[in-house]
Amino acid sequence: LQSRGGAASTSELTEIVSKVPKMLGIKKEKSISRYYDFVKEIVEADKSFEHKKLCHSSLPEGSKQENKMRNVLVLRELGMPQRLLFSLLISNSQIVCGKERFEESLKKVVEMGFDPKTSRFIEALRAVYQLSDKAIQQKVDVYERLGFAVGDVWEIFKKWPQFLINSEKKILNSVETFLGLGFSRDEFTMMVKRVPRCIGLSAETVK
Repeated sequence: LQSRGGAASTSELTEIVSKVPKMLGIKKEKSISRYYDFVKEIVEADKSFEHKKLCHSSLPEGSKQENKMRNVLVLRELGMPQRLLFSLLISNSQIVCGKERFEESLKKVVEMGFDPKTSRFIEALRAVYQLSDKAIQQKVDVYERLGFAVGDVWEIFKKWPQFLINSEKKILNSVETFLGLGFSRDEFTMMVKRVPRCIGLSAETVK
């Protein structure tokens, strides 16, 4: 950020870097400069009384950086707060580095009713992005065989998106753990509906 020294005030540098401290860990000078300008643009736009719409076309189309910045702006338009936007901007998360896959996944998550202002929205986006439609259906089928209604599966997913990422082996092992402790299948189903994170817990933890 040395090149910003003359152009930016100390207070501006402090404000922008405090928003995204991990920016300082970026090794490439060009990258850190672009991210700095991008973050500054969002911060200043958010200060205005009107929610100013931004566009970013200064990077080569299709590049990882260009995709990431464009996708972050799309999420901003949905109302995602700066703290979540900037964490995605600096992360190596694949969910904001693509184009078509990102758009498809985002559409699904929005249609499911997740709130863009929450971290759960990102968790859901990550889950949907990682899994193909076929893989998602296979997970739903596994839960159905265990006694969950399809509607239950999606309600639990809304509480805890990680629910669909669990491997079939982990799910079945969890069932065996609870049955081994004397719980019935119905009791297991009820517990998962109330506390989805209990899937994957060890017998010692459940005790």
